Amino acid sequence: MIKRAVLVLAALVLLLAAVLAANTLRQGSRQLDVPPAPPLAVDAQAVAEKLAGAVRLRTIASREDPSLNADEFRRLHAWLEQRFPLVHARLQREVVGGLSLLYTWRGSDPNAKAVALLAHQDVVPVAPGTEAAWQAPPFAGVVRDGFVWGRGAWDDKGNLVAQLEAIEMLLGSGFQPRPTVYLVSGADEEVSGERGAQQVVKLLQQRQVRLDFVLDEGLVITEGMVPGVQAPVALVGTAEKGYASFLLKVRTQGGHSSLPPAPGASAIAQLAEALRRLDREQLPAALEGVAREMFETTAPEMRGFQRVALSNLWLFGPLVRAQLEKTPGSNAMLRTTTALTVLRAGEKENVLPAEAEAVLNFRILPGESRASVRQHVQARVGEGFSVEELPGGYEPTPVTSTRSASYQQIQRTLRSLFPEVVVAPALYVAGSDSRLFVPIADHIYRFSPVRARSEDLQRLHGTNERIAVAALADMVRFYHQLLRNLNAPTA
Repeated sequence: MIKRAVLVLAALVLLLAAVLAANTLRQGSRQLDVPPAPPLAVDAQAVAEKLAGAVRLRTIASREDPSLNADEFRRLHAWLEQRFPLVHARLQREVVGGLSLLYTWRGSDPNAKAVALLAHQDVVPVAPGTEAAWQAPPFAGVVRDGFVWGRGAWDDKGNLVAQLEAIEMLLGSGFQPRPTVYLVSGADEEVSGERGAQQVVKLLQQRQVRLDFVLDEGLVITEGMVPGVQAPVALVGTAEKGYASFLLKVRTQGGHSSLPPAPGASAIAQLAEALRRLDREQLPAALEGVAREMFETTAPEMRGFQRVALSNLWLFGPLVRAQLEKTPGSNAMLRTTTALTVLRAGEKENVLPAEAEAVLNFRILPGESRASVRQHVQARVGEGFSVEELPGGYEPTPVTSTRSASYQQIQRTLRSLFPEVVVAPALYVAGSDSRLFVPIADHIYRFSPVRARSEDLQRLHGTNERIAVAALADMVRFYHQLLRNLNAPTA
């Protein structure tokens, strides 16, 4: 009997191994094999100087004061007009919402659905006291050691200058796109987009414009950031998380610190216990949706056990999910995240506060909603708490299909320029102006065609923001080829 059981067990193990091997091998590469794009000579130094000039203008937006730094934005508009004369001579340029720009490049086919490229003008401030830590002054616009240094060089003036340079070159060669192309440059993306991109959307709605696709800033060509994949991976954001912040507030009688209430009864203690529950009992993680498709796309490019595990998520899913939850970046792809961000209680050391409050920020996974997050919060804090959603929240976006012609167009463009790059869909966990285009766009992508390593990401909104001159030239090539591909037949 024991011998027979061992034989049955061995047969089952062999059968399982065969199934795993078959599943792994039958999931071949999803990467397109495309011919190389025609070589394109780009004057990288000249483009770098154009970007450096744009960086010197302190286009810091304010949520409260629409007129803050308005003169700097207008100087940027004049700089762009001077440096890109063909764009400003042949495209229609409109100023929307006071400082945002809308360029219209009329296509040759009035029946073709239009497309839009987005890149915002505004930048975040430099954290006070960190100026001395910059290798070049943050608004000096220095080109040195192969980089353009300064606030906005990467986020997002690099994309704006690269798009304009690509269009300038195409205009110079006599190219006209088949569909109409809109170039949208908001002036308040970092503080909501309500005065910029949102007003552009309303204007296009009035004109009954329907867009085939929108391409905005977002994920990048990662180098060494996708475990198990040696090649660079271009992560194209096909969905964006939602956003919601909730104010929790609890009231008690308060009093003198010499006569404290029973343990756990004070406002601070009650709030602390509620925050502990919310922090420990977070919304569940799931290896589904965009995250699952990303790993299924990259799995065939891996080797060893990682390829086997990701090719057989039906078996190894729980193990993979547990590993991904350990890292903040990958954990954010799997769940609606909970962040405890603000805490307020008390004025004096010998007074028990009658009120304690906290703010929690949630980045919401597609498939969930602000309402479902609120229910989660209320269920965890229990009675005695008020839960108020703060202004500025928005729902997660729909997921764009990777089977769409526009996704294939982006993939073909990347593979024709960088044949070693693996292209995969991914979830964008931050925010962008592109979410405002959901009412008028069939497909939305969040992707910046710039190479980055993990150590580069801390420069975004941080100290020593920069972009490589060579990377900037590659960005011009990407937009140039993508726009040319608009005229190619689609499958």
